[in-house]
Amino acid sequence: MYKQILVPVDGSQTALAALRHAVELARAFQAELFVVHVIDIYPFLGMATDTAVGQAEYLSAANANAEGALRAAVAVVEAAGVPCESATIEGHAAEEGILQAAGTCGADLIVMGSHGRRGIEKLLLGSVTQRVLQNARVPVMVVRGSEA
Repeated sequence: MYKQILVPVDGSQTALAALRHAVELARAFQAELFVVHVIDIYPFLGMATDTAVGQAEYLSAANANAEGALRAAVAVVEAAGVPCESATIEGHAAEEGILQAAGTCGADLIVMGSHGRRGIEKLLLGSVTQRVLQNARVPVMVVRGSEA
C-alpha cells in the first residue's frame, strides 16, 4: 500500500513520536522512509533585524539544528532496520518544503507530529500540520505528541 513515507522532523519529542509510528508503518508495508528537516531561509522578512550578520548566524544555527534532528531521526530508523534517506530542505515556509519534498521523493504518505497548539499560540505560530493537511496530494497521518 505504501512504498515511500515522508516524515518531517524538527528535533521535538512530537516529531520523534510521529517517526516511531512511521517506522512501524514502514515495517508493516516494507516501505522506505524519507526524513526531512525544513529550514526557513528567510525568517527575518517583515522584521527590522534582517542584516547579513543576523542572517548568517541564523543559518548557521538552523543548519546545526537540522543536522542534530536528522542525525537523531536516522539513528531511530536505522536501529529498526528500515531503509531511510534524509535531507535538509530550504524554503520560505515549512509546509512548502514538506510538500515539495513529498513530491520530489514520490511519497505516498506523510506522517507528521502535531504540537496541539491552541488559542493565541496557534494564532501567532500557526499550524504547519494544518497547512500540510490542506494542501497535500497524498494521505497525511497526524500523530499527537506528548507535548499536546
